[in-house]
Amino acid sequence: MADRDERRHGLEFLREQVLDVSPHPSTADAQAYVTRARLGAALILIIVLGLTLRLYHVRSPILDHPGWRQGDESAIARNFATLQNNIFYPQTDYDGPPPNYVELELQIVPYLAAQLYRIFGVHEIFLRLIVIAFSLATIPLLFALGAELYSRRAGLIAALLFAITPGAVYYGRAILPESDMIFFGFGALLFWWRWCARRRAGDFALATLFAALAWLAKPPALLLLAPMLAVSVARSRARVFSDWSPYVLLAASLLPLAAYLHHVSAIAEWHWASGITLKHVLPTLRLELARPAALLVGLQATLALAKMLSTTILGPVLFGLTLLASFTQPPLFSSTVNADGTAREAEHGRFRACFFGAWFAALCLYAFVVVNVERVDYYLMPFVPFAALYASGALDHLLSLLAPRTSRSFGGYAAMAAALFLTCYAGMLAVHPYYTWSRPVYSAATELRSRLAPGSLIVMGHYDPSVLYTIGRRGWEEDPLLWNVHDMTSAINKGARYFVALEVPRFRANKQLYAFMQRYRRVPVRSGWQVYDFRHFAHKEPANAATGANASAPR
Repeated sequence: MADRDERRHGLEFLREQVLDVSPHPSTADAQAYVTRARLGAALILIIVLGLTLRLYHVRSPILDHPGWRQGDESAIARNFATLQNNIFYPQTDYDGPPPNYVELELQIVPYLAAQLYRIFGVHEIFLRLIVIAFSLATIPLLFALGAELYSRRAGLIAALLFAITPGAVYYGRAILPESDMIFFGFGALLFWWRWCARRRAGDFALATLFAALAWLAKPPALLLLAPMLAVSVARSRARVFSDWSPYVLLAASLLPLAAYLHHVSAIAEWHWASGITLKHVLPTLRLELARPAALLVGLQATLALAKMLSTTILGPVLFGLTLLASFTQPPLFSSTVNADGTAREAEHGRFRACFFGAWFAALCLYAFVVVNVERVDYYLMPFVPFAALYASGALDHLLSLLAPRTSRSFGGYAAMAAALFLTCYAGMLAVHPYYTWSRPVYSAATELRSRLAPGSLIVMGHYDPSVLYTIGRRGWEEDPLLWNVHDMTSAINKGARYFVALEVPRFRANKQLYAFMQRYRRVPVRSGWQVYDFRHFAHKEPANAATGANASAPR
C-alpha cells in the first residue's frame, strides 16, 4: 500500500513538472522576441523624432548661436583639410599668418569633418551632421543605462526625454564639442556600471576607452568620475582599496589627457583652456574661499543658473520633472529584475542612490566653480543626461503605481501624444532665438569672400571668428577701438593686405587709427563696412608721415 501511494505521488509530481513546461516551447521565445521587437521599434521612433528636431535649420550658416565658438570649430576643420591634417595640431584663422595653433580639447568632430572635406570639399553641413550623429548615438546609451538602473520602460522614457530636450536638440546640431563629450562620457558611465555589476572584461575595456575619449573630447567630462567611483566604492565596501579596477581606469584614461594637454600647450599661440582656468576660474574660486561675502555672492549667482537650466537647457518640462523626481524615486530596496531578466541585488537601490548622489554633487560643484564664471548655457549641458535619466526612473515608478496596465487605450495614447507635442513645442520655443542669424552680415561676408584677393590676410575688427570664417580669409580678429597704429603696421609687415572695419562706430572712435587708415584706398562694398586695401594709397603720402607708416605697406 505504501509502495503504491509512493508511486502515485511520484507520478503526480512528474505530471506537475510536465504541466509546468509549455507544450509549445517556442511560445516564451516568441513573446520575448515580440517584446524586443517592440522595444527596438520604440527606440527607432525616438531616434527618428530626435533626428527630425535636430535637422531644423541644419543648413544655416555658422553665424547662429554661438557664432564665435562655431567659427573656431569650423576654421579648425577647414585647416585640418587644407593646411595640416593632424588631429594633434589644431589651428584657428586668427593671430596672423599660419600656423596658428590653439590650446583646446581634442578636436574630434572637426577632424572627422576634415576627412570628408578632403573627399567632397568644404561644406559645413558635414560638421553639423557629425554632431547630430553623436547626439543621436547617445539615445540608445541612455536607454541601456536606464534599463540597468530602473527598467526597460524607464530606459525608453530617458531616451525620449533626451531626444526632445531643448538643450540636447539645439546643441545636438551646433558645431560644439558638447555632443561627443556627452556621448563618450555616457558610454563610460554605462559600461562602468556594467563592469561593477558583472565584472566582465569587455565592459571594463569599453568603460576605459570611452572615459579616455570623453576627457579628451572636453575636460569637464571629468565630473563623471564622481558617480563612477561612487558606485565602485558602494559595491566594494571594505575591499575598496584592494580593487584594482579604479586605479587602472584612472591611469589609463587620464594619462592620454595629460599627454595631449602638455603637447598642445607647448605648441599653442592661443591658450584657451589653461587661460580660462588660470585667469578666470581659479582666481574667482580663491576669492570666494577667502572671503565669506564673495562666497555668498558666488552661491547666489550659481542658484541663478537655474534660469538657464529651466529654459534653454532642460526646458520647463524636464526641469519640473527633475524636481518632482526627487520625491518620487522608487524605494531603495525593491524586488526588480535586470534588463536581461536576471534578479537584481537586494542593494541595487542603494547603489543607484550613491550613483545619482555623487553625480548630482559633482554637477553642482562644477556649476559653482566653472559655469558660475564662464556663464554660457551650453556649459550646463552635462545636466541633461542626468536629468533625463533621473526623471525617467521617477516617471516609471509613478506609472507602475498609478496605471500598471490601464493606459493601453486610445484616450491614453492620445493624452501621451498631446503631452509629447506640447513638450516639444515648449522646448523648441525656448531655443528658437538661437536659430536666428544676421542675413545682412552673411551677405556682406560672402561679398568680401568674392571681392578680396584669394589667400590674402586681413585684419578684421570686430565681430567674431564666425564672420572671419565666412569671409574665407585668415588674419587677425581685433577690437577696432583697442587696436592701435603700431599694431596695424606690425600686421601689415607680417603680410596683412586688407583692413575690414565691421564695427564702424568703434573704429571711428579710435581717432588715431582712423586717421592713419585714411591714407589707404577704400574698397567699395555694398554693406556699411569699411574695407581698406594696404596695397594702394588713397593719396600721396605727406612728407611728415608717421615713422611707422612709412615702412608699412608695399606699394
